[in-house]
Amino acid sequence: MADVAHPPETLEGWYLAHRVLRVERPSLRALGARRHADAAAEADRAIASLVGPEEQGWSIAVPLAGSRGDVMIVHARPTLDSIASAERALARCPLFDVMASEYTFLSVLEAGLYHITAELAREAAARGGAVGDDEYRARLAERARSEREGGQLKRRLQPQLPDDLPYVCFYPMSKRRESGANWYALTLDERSRLMQAHGLTGRRYAGRVQQLISGAIGLDEWEWGVTLFAKDPLDFKKLVTDMRFDEVSAVYATFGRFFVGRRGTFAEALSR
Repeated sequence: MADVAHPPETLEGWYLAHRVLRVERPSLRALGARRHADAAAEADRAIASLVGPEEQGWSIAVPLAGSRGDVMIVHARPTLDSIASAERALARCPLFDVMASEYTFLSVLEAGLYHITAELAREAAARGGAVGDDEYRARLAERARSEREGGQLKRRLQPQLPDDLPYVCFYPMSKRRESGANWYALTLDERSRLMQAHGLTGRRYAGRVQQLISGAIGLDEWEWGVTLFAKDPLDFKKLVTDMRFDEVSAVYATFGRFFVGRRGTFAEALSR
């Protein structure tokens, strides 16, 4: 039972904040064309000023298509306080007086160590120890340090914006806790097997889609967020379809709303 209940160890990186905004059109029209354009330009200057050194994260505006919202703002920052600071800086812009929040999502970029956790749990059982004892924690710290030193993991936890992938898709998801399909009742080994197979599907889209996986347990009502960047928005459909046929998604995944657009400016979003 202890093995069943034990969660996978994780490594965390930058925080992500997604905010979808809807234009209040009567208020926007009341501004008049000149003030409307000035407000959009000021908001674009403000979000551009939030982009500093690479190690400090980034902020983007994503004019949306086919959504109840008009624009999605995404902030990536190393701390929760710096996320809040970026949000406050934009909120001071007059444009936000005529925009209403349609959706928000707070999470932190995450690498789930399913395979390593399962391996260390087996080692602990073989030596007569227990998950979480001193030797387990020492081995975990060693393995985690080795993982963090790899460039691939840094790109997952502190990602830079891909210049050649302008389209953006975001959606939240959770794992099911139902009779006969309870993700949290599976053994570590079974969860590790399923996640490894799931990861192989994503790798087939390398170079076409960049995936950011963020954990939201304790931060939002959903458990994970998925942010995708692509050259062709049809790759969002193809990737998500392929992944839904993986056993881990077909049996255990529940998905929320999808938001899709192309990186751009507030001026472009308001021109709709």
